[in-house]
Amino acid sequence: MFERLQNILGRWWTYLQERFPLVKNGLLIACFSFSAVSYSALLRGPIEGRTSLQTFGAACIAFLITFLFFLQLRIADEFKDYADDFRYRPYRAVPRGLVSLKELGIVGISSAFIQLGLTLALSPFLAPLLLLVWGYLGLMTKEFFVPAWLKGHPVVYMLSHMVIMPLIALSATACDWLSAGVAPSQGVVWFSVVSYLIGLVLEIGRKIRAPKDEERGVETYSALWGRQNAVRAWLGAIWLTTLASLLAALYIRFAPLFTIVLLLLLTAAVFVAWRFWYHPVRQWATRIDLVSGVWALTIYLCLGIVPVLLREFAS
Repeated sequence: MFERLQNILGRWWTYLQERFPLVKNGLLIACFSFSAVSYSALLRGPIEGRTSLQTFGAACIAFLITFLFFLQLRIADEFKDYADDFRYRPYRAVPRGLVSLKELGIVGISSAFIQLGLTLALSPFLAPLLLLVWGYLGLMTKEFFVPAWLKGHPVVYMLSHMVIMPLIALSATACDWLSAGVAPSQGVVWFSVVSYLIGLVLEIGRKIRAPKDEERGVETYSALWGRQNAVRAWLGAIWLTTLASLLAALYIRFAPLFTIVLLLLLTAAVFVAWRFWYHPVRQWATRIDLVSGVWALTIYLCLGIVPVLLREFAS
């Protein structure tokens, strides 16, 4: 019995390490969730807004719900990409039999019940947003019922799938404003826009590869658009994120300091892009992915967590 349990846990640990690294994903999702709740609280002002320990409970629930959303996205991708993975990437966890689609389905359904319980515990009024995210996730899994057309239009594919990001962002911020019984501020819209654009930065950044690392059957943006166009698109998404982030920061009066941070990040991004442009090797492709992650973490820290901490220390 113990050996069987050990085998099951070992298989799932290996799966998570390969397909959904807990530390890497958990850190980013935690920053995103705590930032969303903190940002919403800051928007409501020092009198109405909840900060520090008062926001901690809502932020923890937002983190758990959001973490499970991203786990469900991974599971949905396993179902959606199974045929291509079986044909072109048999080394991946599901094609090689480490875990089965049936097991993944059970985990996905179980996680949905956990989300529902957490949502109802915080506020029953959050349930429609939960259903909204689930509904869009379902459409994504079915490729909006036009899989062949979407596959032939990779830009539309990327842009349409990334809509899930502002929906999750809205759900996370609602753990503050909706549970407090108030209407969302206009700043919440900009936080959602920032999340959409950060999703683009992460998505493009992780699918830029050196020519020698391209795989048959793996649709990276460097292969689909060409290396230089993929780098241009990545930098374009970063510039748009910069503008949207500054607008979001204006609502919480954190723009001056944030501008300095963004300039440093932009400098690093342009440098890495320039190096990969002229030296397209794995080292610089990996650093594009790394800068994308640092970019996302820093923006979320500066849009919620850092301003809250500074205000707490100031008071």
